[in-house]
Amino acid sequence: MKLQGQIVDIKNKRIFKGEVTISDGKILKIEEKQHDVNHYILPGFVDAHIHIESSMLVPTEFAKIAVNHGTVATVSDPHEIANVLGIEGVNFMIDNGKKTPFKFNFGAPSCVPATSFESAGAVIDSDGIKELMANPDIKYLAEMMNYPGVLFDDEEVLKKLEWAKHYGKPIDGHAPGVLGDDITKYISAGISTDHECFTYEEGLEKLQKGMKILIREGSAAKNFEALIDLLPDYYENMMFCSDDKHPDDLIVDHINKLCARAVAKDIDVFKVLQAACVNPVKHYNLDVGLLQKGDDADCIIVEDLKDFKVLKTYINGELVSDHGHSKLQSIAFDNLNNFNTSKKEVSGFRVSSEAKQIRVIEALEGQLVTNELIEEATIENGNLVSNTESDVLKMTVVNRYNDDEPAMAFIKNFGLKEGAIASSVGHDSHNIIAVGVNDEMICKAVNLIIKNKGGICAVTVSEEKIVPLPVAGIMSDQDGETIGKDYAALDKMAKQLGSPLNAPYMTLSFMALLVIPSLKLSDKGLFNGKDFKFVSLEV
Repeated sequence: MKLQGQIVDIKNKRIFKGEVTISDGKILKIEEKQHDVNHYILPGFVDAHIHIESSMLVPTEFAKIAVNHGTVATVSDPHEIANVLGIEGVNFMIDNGKKTPFKFNFGAPSCVPATSFESAGAVIDSDGIKELMANPDIKYLAEMMNYPGVLFDDEEVLKKLEWAKHYGKPIDGHAPGVLGDDITKYISAGISTDHECFTYEEGLEKLQKGMKILIREGSAAKNFEALIDLLPDYYENMMFCSDDKHPDDLIVDHINKLCARAVAKDIDVFKVLQAACVNPVKHYNLDVGLLQKGDDADCIIVEDLKDFKVLKTYINGELVSDHGHSKLQSIAFDNLNNFNTSKKEVSGFRVSSEAKQIRVIEALEGQLVTNELIEEATIENGNLVSNTESDVLKMTVVNRYNDDEPAMAFIKNFGLKEGAIASSVGHDSHNIIAVGVNDEMICKAVNLIIKNKGGICAVTVSEEKIVPLPVAGIMSDQDGETIGKDYAALDKMAKQLGSPLNAPYMTLSFMALLVIPSLKLSDKGLFNGKDFKFVSLEV
């Protein structure tokens, strides 16, 4: 097979008319040759850090959509399913991913559970990490979110890091806002990347100290604008990633969009493509071709180097997407889950109090970090209740693995005027999380999730809508187009209930993520992520 076009040689920073000859999935030769074909041939895009589970799709279904955007590979942390099902869940992702030509590269989740302050469905200790690291299908140790454990020399954390070093595999970081001597120590432990920078200054310090910095632009966390100006000077040590990308967003675009946005800022296209295509392959030692003789034929054809509209995607020489039409097929698989809680009563969401003021989580648009606010309490019949006027709404996290009392808190900026929304996608332990205008609506939403053993939903007095997620309670067993449309409809309903957030369900899913400051809620209570301790709801 021969491909003709303008060949983009990232390594030598040149573009020339030529022809690529492909044989047995490999690039046999690349020749300069005159022709009248004006589209561009370049290596495929790589998402350098993503949780496939956050697309609510199993790997094979994720791949079907991603190839339409020129993505040929991902560096994937199966941390979400691992918190539900442990190593069994990791193996499910690997096995499912092998049933498609797409190049998934899974890591060993380093923090299962993420903290000891929440209930998860599984534990992966240092012996589990040893087992995973010995597996050739595991390419790296995934994000070390327990940065306090690194800084304070936690024995179990250090053992996990040592097993990664023993097997010569890279270690991913996760250190939001960690700077100065603390980040120096964190890096010295062998941790080589960070995707959590949310300011230019933070990214710059970490780059100067030798870290690889990932520019993250997902459905909830969006750091592209804050970090992109670092790329011209540090393009050899930066990559693009999504981290978490919901299905409706994945249908629209992927890494190709970040390339277009970067080029629109007049950043040199070779530097942009170095970050999008080359750096992840080099850093993680991926078996992904870079459009060089002898490489796997993992390449794409784009209309131009401005909008990066993808015309064709090839993986190992196989045409997997043609003008927006995926050639990949759906694959049958067995569902697996871990959902063991029973229906709740409205009284379980009551918060008896006489407090004048309460601590409130402030959700922030486009951020995983939150603020801690002190707000006036609204009490009816001795029960702390939602106040839709001041947008201080009651929220809950309910243990999905055992029957337990719901944990309660209050949150601002979800903006609901009626009903409730709920999800069993609640990072990192994936307990049930819900926000609503009153106890009845919260209870109704939580019970709808329990009835379906996982999903995301919205309810009112007269209506209920759910996208079931029967695979580990976090992924669908449907195809990507279907789940994308169903999710978009549910997202629309949440906004009709009053939410001003761009991605209310994605934002909701991070409100139990204790390792990101400031104030979050686990199934065990309200938690201060700066001081790493529980705090009282009442002030």
